[in-house]
Amino acid sequence: MLTDKIRCATSVKVILWMNIVSVSCAMAQVDYGKPKSHFPNPFAPYVAREVPAPSFGNTPRIENLLKDGKLRLSLADAVTLALENNLDLAIARFNLSIADTDVLRAKSGEAVRGVDTGLVQGTPGGGIGGFGSGAPGAGAGGTSGGAGGAGTGASGLVESTLGSGTAIDTFDPIFSSTMSIDHATLPEASRVLYGVPFLQANSSIANFHYTQGFSTGTLMSVSFQNDRITSNSLYSILSPELDTGLRLTLRQHLLAGFGFGPNMRFIRIAHTNREISDVAFRAQVIATVSQIQNIYWDLVNAYEDVKVKERSLELAEKTLSDDREQVRIGAIAPMEVMKAEAEEATASQDLLLSQNELQLQELLIKNAVTRDLGDPVLASASVIPTDTMSIQEKEPVVPIQDLIADAEQHRPELAEARMDLTNRQITLKATNNAMKPTLDLIAWYGTYGLAGLESPAYASTPGNPPIVPPVQPTGWSTAFTDLFKANSPDYAVGLSLSIPLRNRAAQADQIRSQLEYRQAQLHLQQLQNQIGIEVRNAQYALLQNRSRVETARKARDLAQQTFDIEQKKKTLGASTSNLVLQAQRDLAQAESSFVAAMSAYEKSRVELDRATGLSLSHMGIEIEDAEKGVVHQTPHFSGVEPAPDQAAELSSKEKN
Repeated sequence: MLTDKIRCATSVKVILWMNIVSVSCAMAQVDYGKPKSHFPNPFAPYVAREVPAPSFGNTPRIENLLKDGKLRLSLADAVTLALENNLDLAIARFNLSIADTDVLRAKSGEAVRGVDTGLVQGTPGGGIGGFGSGAPGAGAGGTSGGAGGAGTGASGLVESTLGSGTAIDTFDPIFSSTMSIDHATLPEASRVLYGVPFLQANSSIANFHYTQGFSTGTLMSVSFQNDRITSNSLYSILSPELDTGLRLTLRQHLLAGFGFGPNMRFIRIAHTNREISDVAFRAQVIATVSQIQNIYWDLVNAYEDVKVKERSLELAEKTLSDDREQVRIGAIAPMEVMKAEAEEATASQDLLLSQNELQLQELLIKNAVTRDLGDPVLASASVIPTDTMSIQEKEPVVPIQDLIADAEQHRPELAEARMDLTNRQITLKATNNAMKPTLDLIAWYGTYGLAGLESPAYASTPGNPPIVPPVQPTGWSTAFTDLFKANSPDYAVGLSLSIPLRNRAAQADQIRSQLEYRQAQLHLQQLQNQIGIEVRNAQYALLQNRSRVETARKARDLAQQTFDIEQKKKTLGASTSNLVLQAQRDLAQAESSFVAAMSAYEKSRVELDRATGLSLSHMGIEIEDAEKGVVHQTPHFSGVEPAPDQAAELSSKEKN
């Protein structure tokens, strides 16, 4: 017994450890905005990085909810599974890392490629407020257009000048080298230059060059040149001849391209785009969560409607059975049986249509909360919603101005538009600077060294004057010593001026950049107005749907009373089966209308939260959980209660 307990405890520890490891692995996020370092592996920056393949499997959470061929889902379960498995969110997560790569690219001085910040709309069903149509947008990953430099024409805005300005020198140091060994035999038309009919020369070159740009508009380059030359020339004093040269060159923009503003514009735009990507992902989470709620309420509506149709069919079958018995004993005419049969066929057809709708909604919810429907058990499982709709006794009415203020503070679209304006301001300043002439301060300092051996051909050629003083044998050490002693300096300072006389291209870019900025300002105002209308419409719809619920409830209660009266009258012989069936049809229609009204009411609450941007805060969803795809805190919802039949079933299981 003790051994079994120890084994059990050990297995529990192992399972817990494996769960912690799996969660930690899921939480691990790679920051692609940081480059690989040369240390400890000097070749790391030149090795391709492998991005892990996406997971196509469902999280284990769904297995705990799948029992006996049924997937029992609460609204919290559905949203949690969507945060972990929904493919729209999985696709949108890549935009965060893609924005990181733009930051890395901009740090090198290169232009940003832009990020796609539109909504991924690949999950069918649950469309409200423009979401969930299932039709992918034109952007990468099936997204709609958005801010952040994702192509031109996004949201009706032109973005062609984003990042325009003077060319930026690369901030990444570049080391280059040229090494070669060359042999040449050249026929000479005259012996005046070299004293031989064929000049034979051997040369070895080892040149090195280092260049780097800086955010001030400065470009630095260092060149180190070395060569060794031997030839059969009769007039060359040195053979071999060793030449070395070292030069430091600086170039500083003084007008166009001067300062941090124009030269760091790509870095600033990339960081802003990274923030836009964060906000856009929040918008994606809000859109997806809102869509999942709507799909869930459509499922509840279909599920409740099937139960209504089942009760209607059950009564129609009982009525048909009773009428057949009445005809057998001669109490009623056979015509009543025909009417009952027609009613039973209609009820059966209505049930079939409702069951088909329920199957569709089950498929939509399973597609929305999973990555893979290939599991036969999951694909064939029926979905049982364990939550139902609830309505407060008194609807709290928040002043419309407060709701609009919440929307202006929390709607991701407004934050994206404001940050897009920031990018356009950066571009506008850069295009203003680019209109100036190019005036560069150029300076360099260099030294040279020379060494070698006296050429035997020169010394042995008659007529060559003697070398005074004689050439002392020297090598590379002498050449390098002369180089760094600066015995042969070469330095200069100067200005380079370039004036485009008409400057039409710079004028066009500057004007266009300002026009695009003004256009974006109007778009921001338009977006604010549209969001204000959305909030007002959402509040109106909520109040109207609440009134619709009250009306539908009264109609249902009245239909229930009418049905009960007709049943009692039939029992007393004062009514007919046809009247009872008519009352039942009215009751079924009233119950279906009530369920539909409750579903519309719940959807209008979802839409109001979306319109004000408060969906995640009201549900207690942490955006970090959505980014990592691992939910640690279960979402919570108001206006939701356990379904009566599910609660009774669970309580009976607990008693057993």
